[in-house]
Amino acid sequence: MDVKLTEEEKIKVLNSDDIYGIMQKILLRESKIDQNREHFWVIGLENNHRILFIELISLGTVNKTLAEPMEVFSFALQKRAVKIILCHNHPSGELRPSEGDKDITDKLIQVGIIVNTEVLDHLIISTKSYLSFADTGLLSELKKSTKYIPQYVLEERLKKQATEIANKKKTVEIAKEFKRNGVDNETIALSTGLSIEEVEKLRVRKR
Repeated sequence: MDVKLTEEEKIKVLNSDDIYGIMQKILLRESKIDQNREHFWVIGLENNHRILFIELISLGTVNKTLAEPMEVFSFALQKRAVKIILCHNHPSGELRPSEGDKDITDKLIQVGIIVNTEVLDHLIISTKSYLSFADTGLLSELKKSTKYIPQYVLEERLKKQATEIANKKKTVEIAKEFKRNGVDNETIALSTGLSIEEVEKLRVRKR
């Protein structure tokens, strides 16, 4: 369900406080009964981080709500959102993310990479406060997770890393050869792409 926004609410998002200010108002608009149920929203952003839409993906029970990747990203793709922020409430007021909260965030981060729509943050909110996955560093940790990365992507990533390591070793050997022949460090750095510091650390016997 598309959440109606005033022009004043279609702000440029600078930080998690900006998002919470709007989402708190949206939550408080709900009836007392619905405030005691978990909601899951997606906030779509333009490239300049201005809010494009806020969509209520699901309305669950007092301690659970579902967020299917297809539902989360279909509206974002239709509206051409470049980035999204996830948000859901905990009626209990306990803001600590559950393992389920972390798991769905992990999954949505990876789906976002595939469909080229970055997940910028995930806020857990109550009527009085909030927790930001980005601010606490949890989002960065989840971005390193490989749990939901397709096998072929992992294989390609490993191949790329192996190639980079091999190329770096080859570059270092070339730099060492230059150094053995008395080429100055600055020229070696310019020729190989290594930093001056890296070149200076190379130990070789000059001919």
